[in-house]
Amino acid sequence: MNTEQSSNRPAFPDMAQISQEILEMTRRNQETFIEALANPMDAMRKLDPLNIGGTMTEAAQHMRFDPARMVQANLELWQKHMALWQSVAQKMAGQASQPVARPERGDRRFLDPEWDTNPLFDFIKQSYLITSRWLVSTMATVQGLDDRTARKLDFYTRQFADAFSPSNFIWTNPEVLRATMTTQGDNLRRGMENFRRDVERGQGSLQMTQSDLTAFEIGRNIVLTPGKVVFQNDIIQLIQYAPSTPDVYARPLVIVPPWINKYYILDLTAEKSFVRWAVSRGYTVFLVSWVNPDERHAEKSFEDYMTEGILAAVDAAIRVTGSPDVNMIGYCIGGTLLAATLAYMATKDDKRINAVTFFATQVDFSEPGDLQAFIDERQLSNLDKMMEDKGYLEGEAMFTAFNMLRANDLIWSFYVHNYLLGRDPVPFDLLFWNADPTRMPRKTHMYYLREMYLKNNLVKPGSIELAGVPIDLSLVSNPVYLLGSREDHIAPYSSVFKMCHHISGPVRFVLAGSGHIAGVINPPGGAKYQYWDNKAQDGHVGELDDWLAGATEHPGSWWPDWDAWLAPRSGERVPPRVPGEGPLPALEDAPGSYVKTVS
Repeated sequence: MNTEQSSNRPAFPDMAQISQEILEMTRRNQETFIEALANPMDAMRKLDPLNIGGTMTEAAQHMRFDPARMVQANLELWQKHMALWQSVAQKMAGQASQPVARPERGDRRFLDPEWDTNPLFDFIKQSYLITSRWLVSTMATVQGLDDRTARKLDFYTRQFADAFSPSNFIWTNPEVLRATMTTQGDNLRRGMENFRRDVERGQGSLQMTQSDLTAFEIGRNIVLTPGKVVFQNDIIQLIQYAPSTPDVYARPLVIVPPWINKYYILDLTAEKSFVRWAVSRGYTVFLVSWVNPDERHAEKSFEDYMTEGILAAVDAAIRVTGSPDVNMIGYCIGGTLLAATLAYMATKDDKRINAVTFFATQVDFSEPGDLQAFIDERQLSNLDKMMEDKGYLEGEAMFTAFNMLRANDLIWSFYVHNYLLGRDPVPFDLLFWNADPTRMPRKTHMYYLREMYLKNNLVKPGSIELAGVPIDLSLVSNPVYLLGSREDHIAPYSSVFKMCHHISGPVRFVLAGSGHIAGVINPPGGAKYQYWDNKAQDGHVGELDDWLAGATEHPGSWWPDWDAWLAPRSGERVPPRVPGEGPLPALEDAPGSYVKTVS
């Protein structure tokens, strides 16, 4: 044997010692978990707060009554695996062989070359893909379930399949196995330390770190567009941004972000900031910074968010600029509230809002996407009980729910990176924002989930009232720029599109590439993604299939298209307004204090 070659070969790690160390680290975490589950009733809610058990039980009961279909499904699975064995045998014999199952485009779990070049790992990968796809397709065809239960079953089956990917285990992930051999198991030791750190940070619950949380500081190297807070109440701070052009449009622009997240997704860095770009186009930009609620806000209602949020912001912007009306943008749930507010104002003959833009906004929740998996009476009851003591929902709960919508990218990839490979998270501004969640006031949150997601009452004229006014979206006649994103799992574009059929004003629908965030935050010059429009249907949009059939793809950012739409609706050019020098004095510098309150 070549001794030099032998000495360079990594020695096999002492797995017994590593296992003992992992067991010891686990024992040190045990007391924290036991304390978190000390109350039996709380423990039951925590063990199945999403009512997964009930969904699976109902599915199993229906499957019993169709044994023939189950036999057929198992036969199909057996045939696929036999084809895989034949393919592997051909490959090992040196013959050409095509894979029986390939990862879907964009699946980053199997990027390591050994998943393809090593026959064993290739077999493990393909066997998993065959079985997981069979499981998902089989559960998707269970007969006799109502639509809501069927969607929940599909969602949780996919979660189960993702969790048991071979990439998530030490001995079936070639990259992890290599690291374990090379570092003598040090990657696993570091991984357990990372795990312990995340459990301690979550005070007994695993709060997975996605980005280096020390790399960014709000107001220092992120959220930097100059401006002043010019108005404040219990729910909002209103930021007016400093002009950067010699003149500006007369009609100001007021932006209402979602209160489920902090506003600075619209102002991450100079290169990615929609706010900075809009200011550079000559708009006088006001932006709502929602409070991060605590016990004092438990009884704040959806109606309060309208009156003390949107309407208060409109009042302040008009007072500062002297304009009789404003243009507005609503993003996600901020757009849902804005749509309801427009209906309220139409009934009151209040014309202070002119043109309106909606980013990834749903008003019709009949097909709201994967988030519906979290909404049924039992889950909402559990959620309400979780908020009883403090009067709000912890931000971590929404953080986890949104991560589950893209589990492979936002949960399991970090599980492998942080805990199996034992690596430290890298700085990433978007993931820093994602890990900076906000709490939800109990009354507002339960109203939104029940009235919108569960009952879909916003699109039923008169089914909800705000400030004593029955809400009817068909009264909304403002010109609208409606943006959906092609890969949005939170507000699917097919659901966003439904707004076209519930309001009476002219609509320009535009479809952005990518998802709920990247589809919106796609600045010019980034050479990323694309967007589609259908000018033939501008103003009076028909059915979605017809719109898609006639749509035209454009490379790059949709921002200039939006600017071309809004500029003619923004009035004449006037001298710029300096924040704090008008009727409302500056209270503090942007980004303000509300956004800095951590959950």
